[in-house]
Amino acid sequence: MEYFFGIVFFVFILIVMGSIAASSIRIVQQSSVGMIVRLGQYVETRQAGIAWLIPFIDQMVIVDMREQVMPLPPQPVITRENVTMNIDAVTYFQVTDPFRATYEVANLHMALEKLALTSMRNIIGEMSLDQALASRDVINSRLQHTLDDATGKWGIKVNRVELKDINPPRDIEEAMQKEMRAEREKRATILTAEGKKQAAILESEGIKQATILTAEGDKEAAIRTAEGKAAAIRQVQEAEAEMIHRVFTSINSANPSREVLQVKYLEALAKVSQGQSNTLILPYESVAFLGALSGSVRSIQTQSEKKADQKSKEE
Repeated sequence: MEYFFGIVFFVFILIVMGSIAASSIRIVQQSSVGMIVRLGQYVETRQAGIAWLIPFIDQMVIVDMREQVMPLPPQPVITRENVTMNIDAVTYFQVTDPFRATYEVANLHMALEKLALTSMRNIIGEMSLDQALASRDVINSRLQHTLDDATGKWGIKVNRVELKDINPPRDIEEAMQKEMRAEREKRATILTAEGKKQAAILESEGIKQATILTAEGDKEAAIRTAEGKAAAIRQVQEAEAEMIHRVFTSINSANPSREVLQVKYLEALAKVSQGQSNTLILPYESVAFLGALSGSVRSIQTQSEKKADQKSKEE
């Protein structure tokens, strides 16, 4: 019996010592800090690792130092034109001072949520519906600065605020869709007209350029043709001049008599008269030449008669 009570007492001692050890040792995870509270009063802050506590006297409050995400539920917001729409957002914040985050505000998440919602209503209330729908970045920036300034004393840093959805009333949404559809049709009509205008301009420019190029080509062809004809005429004239020069040189070197030249002139006149025309045009100098030629012929006949008389006398 005494042996049994000894075993029970020993087990009791082990349980008490285990509970004391468990209450005196805490493990602080990475990216967290532990705040030591002794008899209800803050003592110190422990970083990640093992923390030793006084059993049944010290308590530890764990504070997460990582960036946290807090969604804001959809809330009705009234714009400057008294249009009600539902907006929900997401807030990203991080604890920078665990002491203030624990003791300066009773419920950090609730306080931050209510402050974000009231600030969002104030900012949207200063805007029109179109501005609210088109200025998400402006709203996000103003919300972030407002919350960051207001929560600085709570030991947190609001990094950013993002609007998720902006839902206007159904009738407003239908009117906006009609307006957007009309605007798209207007832009499509304008773009079609601009395209036709540009096509007509480009077509006219193409015809103009083609006409200019054709005229330039015809001009160049005419110039080349005229140059070719001029070169051909020049070559023919040069050939004729060369031939005349050679003939004149040959005649001068042969030193023909007047009678020979007159005979050649007659031969040339005979060739000229062989044409099909009924009219024969002779140069003015040919009249004098023919007179001289007739005189030469008579002189040749006279000489021939004299030779014949002398020959008959000798016989």
